[in-house]
Amino acid sequence: MDAKTKQIAERFHCPYMVFEAGSEPEKLERAYMEALKEGKRDGFWPAILLVDEYVEEWLGIVAQDGYDREKVIAGCGDNGREILAERLGEYLEDYGEESQSELVGQETEGDELHQFIGYCSFDDGTLAADALLLKLPVKNPWEIIGYLPMGGWNDCPGAEDMIAVCKYWYERYRAVPAVFTHDVMEFYAPYGLNGANSLEAAKEHYAFCTDRVDQGTRTYTISELAAGLAHSTVWYFWWD
Repeated sequence: MDAKTKQIAERFHCPYMVFEAGSEPEKLERAYMEALKEGKRDGFWPAILLVDEYVEEWLGIVAQDGYDREKVIAGCGDNGREILAERLGEYLEDYGEESQSELVGQETEGDELHQFIGYCSFDDGTLAADALLLKLPVKNPWEIIGYLPMGGWNDCPGAEDMIAVCKYWYERYRAVPAVFTHDVMEFYAPYGLNGANSLEAAKEHYAFCTDRVDQGTRTYTISELAAGLAHSTVWYFWWD
């Protein structure tokens, strides 16, 4: 095991598995699914962390800023939906009525996602770096954010807002935060949208991460995201 990977893993004080750079991502995803089942029995929630060249800096900055994990977890509010609505309203303020209509669009086709891709290399599809499968000692899946508080830069929500959104999304859609890199976050959503309207859910995704539409669709429309989201079991977010 790489020394840096071991050092990062031991910061979490929990059981973990290491999957080395260049290995098959399918093995990691299968292990995650097994860990989900195991966690229901043994009282933990799994999460995948890509140990890329930025992760040490990211975790170090969090520590330097006096981050209080227990305080963030204990302070999680029930206002995730309101946070997303407020963010969406702020983004839409920059659009006129006609431009808002163009942003929403009328697309009926979009890409479905059923596999995690955030840890894959663009070159050959293998793991882009070592990856940790962490078995985090949390009772609820949104509390994973307490251990992996990415965000707080550019338009990426800070830990306090992100944990509230994750709580809302789990209670509404049963979606679980699963994969973390320094700029990517993926959710596992085995029940899809759990009966919710796909366009309204896509607007929430846009509010959470505008790049999901602005750089993650061909037509730059929320409706294209909605069309793919309707049957996806993986939610992907990337903040440029």
